[in-house]
Amino acid sequence: MTIHATLIPGDGIGPSITEATVRLLDAAGADIVWDRQLAGMAAVTAYNDPIPDQTLESIRKTKLALKGPLETPVGKGFRSINVALRKTFDLYANVRPARSVLPGLRFRDVDIVLVRENTEGLYIGIENYVKIGDDEHAAAQSTAVVTRFGAERIHRYAFEFAVQHGRKKVSLVHKANILKYSQGLFLEVGREIAKEYAGQIEVEEKIVDACAMELVMRPERFDVIVTTNLFGDILSDLTSGLVGGLGLTPGANIGKNAAIFEAVHGTAPDIAGKGIANPTAVMLAACQMLDHIGKPELATRVRDAVENTLRDKSVVTGDVGGSATTEQYTDAVIARL
Repeated sequence: MTIHATLIPGDGIGPSITEATVRLLDAAGADIVWDRQLAGMAAVTAYNDPIPDQTLESIRKTKLALKGPLETPVGKGFRSINVALRKTFDLYANVRPARSVLPGLRFRDVDIVLVRENTEGLYIGIENYVKIGDDEHAAAQSTAVVTRFGAERIHRYAFEFAVQHGRKKVSLVHKANILKYSQGLFLEVGREIAKEYAGQIEVEEKIVDACAMELVMRPERFDVIVTTNLFGDILSDLTSGLVGGLGLTPGANIGKNAAIFEAVHGTAPDIAGKGIANPTAVMLAACQMLDHIGKPELATRVRDAVENTLRDKSVVTGDVGGSATTEQYTDAVIARL
């Protein structure tokens, strides 16, 4: 069955790694018809708009998108396009798997899925300056918002994910010992949802700082982690570091009416156009997309080809210890299909 999906190549190394992924999916027989659209600085250059209407309309139509990294200026200019896309399509669940594949790393048995609430918390963007005397910027304050609705749906997503994927345990990660109201509500709702899965899924509660410590000491004891927006952003980068870095980590942004799959690393402008970027993160994001649309066998076949190529290490890119180009690495993955 033909799949229609939006493809956003992105900025920097984005176009090269998304094209490598398209080539891999074609070789695997995925039968995807891509609607190619722009976002980020590429869209600013072409349309003077970081998220053109035609890109949004394409995602509304296909309800499915694969994208490369997008450039967002730091401290100036437009806000994060990724955040804007999540808000536009209410992509409330950010799903970041981290799995040991590369040989020679400190940890060999990491297999963690971090489920991050994607639309609330501190990243909701309620901020203001406070004037004191003549200083307009004497103080700044940011408000974190946690709703029962938002907490309920992210916890339920995490537990349903655990059940559907044969996972054994869900860790509720919070800071309710200090932030009694916002984090307290998040934890309270998590406990309520957990009761519905008693006997199916083991549940534990972890304060976020203790969780961070345990992740770098005994990551193999974690399975599925569910947490709020800011904590999820930080911990998902930490779990990526346990398995070799952001270049090996995909991300899914799931909502009721749309889903966007992406590389979670940056645009790497220093190597853009050199043909040496690692496309693994986008390739694995495409596997998440295939799982999402009900093609788990194809997702497993592609994922296995990627992981076995990485384990072999004879044809891999420079960031993981090899000397292969993007094209050579992609050829090696295709050869293992």
